[in-house]
Amino acid sequence: MSQTRFTDHKTMKKQLIRISILQSSKIMTALYVVMGFIYTLIGVPMVLFGSKQFKIIGIIYVLMPVIMAILGFVFFVIFAALYNLLAKSLGGFEVEIKNID
Repeated sequence: MSQTRFTDHKTMKKQLIRISILQSSKIMTALYVVMGFIYTLIGVPMVLFGSKQFKIIGIIYVLMPVIMAILGFVFFVIFAALYNLLAKSLGGFEVEIKNID
């Protein structure tokens, strides 16, 4: 009964067979930079008011948007390339979509 529920609304099953490596990595890099600013908010008070050890950790936190951008880009390139290789032989993610009129 639950499977017919999806077909009653004229859904289409689609499969993601390839991820654009460079374009997707640019988007993920931008998201990681934004998330990295959370660390910056934590790191600035550590640099300004902390002891020597806290200042060192604070500097790392302040640099976190750059660190996360680099690592996010590199690891998503690897992920997208692996996904594309595996999707050729195993098939990609499947989603069901419907048109909303």
